[in-house]
Amino acid sequence: MKNNTEKTFLFSKENYIVLLAGVAVIALGFLLMAGGNSEDPNVFNEAVFSFRRIRLAPTVIFIGFGICIYSIFKSPKKQS
Repeated sequence: MKNNTEKTFLFSKENYIVLLAGVAVIALGFLLMAGGNSEDPNVFNEAVFSFRRIRLAPTVIFIGFGICIYSIFKSPKKQS
C-alpha cells in the first residue's frame, strides 16, 4: 500500500515573498544605521547623532518588522 499524501507548506509563495521583502527592509535599516566613526579615537564625531542614524534607520527597521509580522499573519488565498 502506498500513501499518497501531498506535502504542503505552512505558508504560500506570497507569504515567503513578503517575508523576504521585510528582511530586506530590515537589512536596509541596519545599513542606514552604520557608519559615523571617527578616524582619531580621541576626537568625538557628531555624525553619530545624525537624523539618519537616530530617527530614520530605527523607523525603517520597525517597518521591516511590521512587514515580517504581516507576512506571518497573512492568510493564503483559497484555491478552487
